[in-house]
Amino acid sequence: MEPIIRVQGLAKSYGPVQAVRGIDLEVQGGEVFALLGPNGAGKTTTIRMLMGILQPSSGRASIGGLDCSSDRAEIMRQVGYLPDEPIFYDYLRGREIVHFVGQMHGLDRLTIDQRCAPLVGRLDLGEAMEDYAVNYSHGMKKKLAVICALLHQPNLLILDEPTSGLDPFATREVHALIRAHATGGGSVFLSTHLLDQAERLCHRVGILLQGRLAACGALAELRKAAREDSSLEEIFFAVAAGAQADGPATPGGTPDAPAGGSGQ
Repeated sequence: MEPIIRVQGLAKSYGPVQAVRGIDLEVQGGEVFALLGPNGAGKTTTIRMLMGILQPSSGRASIGGLDCSSDRAEIMRQVGYLPDEPIFYDYLRGREIVHFVGQMHGLDRLTIDQRCAPLVGRLDLGEAMEDYAVNYSHGMKKKLAVICALLHQPNLLILDEPTSGLDPFATREVHALIRAHATGGGSVFLSTHLLDQAERLCHRVGILLQGRLAACGALAELRKAAREDSSLEEIFFAVAAGAQADGPATPGGTPDAPAGGSGQ
């Protein structure tokens, strides 16, 4: 079966700085895959290349057979994307933003309202949907962005730090939505530095360190290099220690990307 995401030799450089260094990975349909790594590892840069927001310096990424660079517009229509830092027009109300996004995906107002209502309830936005986005906290913007990502019922969700800024109640609901999406046959590619969440949610993980994919596989596979009862946290630090023993990818590691990109 053709993987939903295929990444081959994907790399991104900013001048002499190599933010992502030749990643190869595949994500299958119905799978929840987490890209793990510390700040500056290259997670957000990788996701932005998947979404066609950044052009790779070399290599290729495809989603559903579509090239992430040349077929960006079609990918944006097919994928539900949640950025780490959602940005909305300040003086549109939450309800107006959701209607705008839904209409961009060809949905009528009735369908938008029917799909939006249960999500608004679960994420406790309620009255905030009538408020302007300028008054939203980071967590409220994240909730609204989750609704926008799910609205057109995409087969694939790409989520960058999906629970950052969320309280425990909203985090639990987002986790439930991710599980439900995968149970229904959809796929999820997410980035996070929260190892306990990834361990509970994901079928497979990739560990990104200094722009390199240092390890990739199901938890059971990754445990083969450690103890059979190792937690994902223990595996992560074992992989990180091994990467440090091999030496840094670049002098001083991978710094944050320059303006216009992200090294996360």
